[in-house]
Amino acid sequence: MTPPLLTLKDIALTFGSTPLLEAADLTVNARDRICLVGRNGSGKSTLLKIAAGLVEADAGERFFKPGTSWRYLPQDPDLSAFTNAEDYVRDGLIGADDSYRIPYLLDALGLTGKEYPAVMSGGEARRAALARTLAPEPDILMLDEPTNHLDLPAIEWLEAELSNSSAALLLISHDRRFLESLSRRTIWMDRGHTRDLDKGFQHFEDWRDTVLEQEALDQHKLARQINREQHWVVHGVSGRRKRNVRRLKELSGLRKTLKEHRSVQGKVDISVAEGPTSGKQVVRLTNVSKHFESRPIVKDLDLRIARGERLGIVGPNGSGKTTLLKLIMGEYLPDTGTAELGLNLNPLVIDQKRETLNPDWSLSEALTDGGGDTVIVGDKNIHVMRYMKDFLFLPEQARTPIHALSGGERGRLQLARGLRLPSNLLVLDEPTNDLDLETLDLLQEMIADYAGTVIIVSHDRDFLDRTVTRTLAYEGRAHWQIYAGGYSDMVAQRGRGVDARQINTPSNKSAKAKPVNSKTNTSKPAAKLSYKHKFRLEQLPEEMAALGTQITQLEVKLSDMSFYTRDPDGFKNATDALTQAQTKLSDCEDEWLELEMLKEASEL
Repeated sequence: MTPPLLTLKDIALTFGSTPLLEAADLTVNARDRICLVGRNGSGKSTLLKIAAGLVEADAGERFFKPGTSWRYLPQDPDLSAFTNAEDYVRDGLIGADDSYRIPYLLDALGLTGKEYPAVMSGGEARRAALARTLAPEPDILMLDEPTNHLDLPAIEWLEAELSNSSAALLLISHDRRFLESLSRRTIWMDRGHTRDLDKGFQHFEDWRDTVLEQEALDQHKLARQINREQHWVVHGVSGRRKRNVRRLKELSGLRKTLKEHRSVQGKVDISVAEGPTSGKQVVRLTNVSKHFESRPIVKDLDLRIARGERLGIVGPNGSGKTTLLKLIMGEYLPDTGTAELGLNLNPLVIDQKRETLNPDWSLSEALTDGGGDTVIVGDKNIHVMRYMKDFLFLPEQARTPIHALSGGERGRLQLARGLRLPSNLLVLDEPTNDLDLETLDLLQEMIADYAGTVIIVSHDRDFLDRTVTRTLAYEGRAHWQIYAGGYSDMVAQRGRGVDARQINTPSNKSAKAKPVNSKTNTSKPAAKLSYKHKFRLEQLPEEMAALGTQITQLEVKLSDMSFYTRDPDGFKNATDALTQAQTKLSDCEDEWLELEMLKEASEL
């Protein structure tokens, strides 16, 4: 029998006083397709980092078969030491590997390779890291949330690429469809231990529920046995001392087993404060068109959203989903056509950027808007500790600053903050980012029970299938089309998934790279960039890099706990300067993005 490529045995790791991993095992054989699943904080990413040699375990064995090559995809790649994206990808090649795959991967992931790291978006950095990980074609690919920040075309391309790969896969993802398509084995990270299911993710949840039901039954039997033994201690002690000592010792052991049992982490208690009933018509767009500079975003769109509807919006990154959402919400006025909002609307928008979270707030301050010990949910006052518990936060996390929370914890916090407010129109912009599968299940149930109207922008195909009744899809060249049902229904009607938006990378400027629906595009050729625009586009990266450095320096300065005590005025000035720098950086990023869009449109 061929030995495994990777073996982890009895891996243990403790952070603080709580064990994260206890006797965790993992074997990876050639061409394995393994997914690591478990609640946020269960140790999935940590185990993957131990496998990749980035974290050292407190105890246990790690062994690679000699000659085995592997590559690891981090959640937060760092490109700061590289001139551009292509240099970063090329640096990841193994010595003898050919670089022929680099242009192909960059093109497939919508990158030119010339992107400047200081101004790359999170999605661009993520795609560059994917190209760096895939280029060497190693024996094992360790991928931590590979679909995060990817749009639907990129996710479906990656799914096909990994399906055809000869490498063994070790995947962490909260994308159900992605896991169901790729996995053949499932490793469940549960309370510090690993449980191995020799089947793909599609079989996992039924198996997990059976395991937990049996565990609950075993714990119930143990509690009843302890009660019987305690009754014997009180009423049944006999003169046979040796027998009595043995039974008392066994009772002590049973109590210890019950006490040391680690229960399954509870479920998020997601509820939403509902507002008054809205009018029957929530939104009406009639022949709406919208341009930015000379680039069309929406063209001749007719859309009616009725009360109680669940609408999904899908399209590649850069297609204009956010602009379309702002047209629907009345934040932008159309260039032509009419956009009408219904009566008595009370909207609640939960966005993917989580811009409303001040990183210096504590968890408690974020939930109570700065102070106090109660959270107002609709017309009810709930103690902050109780509300924290509903969203799986521990009491000791009350004073934890927001910047110290994990991505999943910030996602739950954003939901907790938003759902306090009464609403009858719920807008969720990429709500699935960083949420574990159990929380996603409950979010889906909440959406199903919500009395108002729901609009969802998402790249999660399974989530869309489970939540929406109609799908508005990007058709190319500023055209949008409505389809009945969720994402899979749209694919069945359309004959294909979402098309990638054409980007003028060096490899797709040829005639064969024709845009979707080019025959229906009647817009005029885009105007060329003016000299002023070109100069500003060259100037902005340096300005943004300088602001980023200033922000980092101010954050370091403000992290000194004694700064406020020593110099309250200086602390206030530094805080104001940080806010101004962050605002200016956001404005610069918006300006840079608009100019890049204008540049791209002028090259079409």
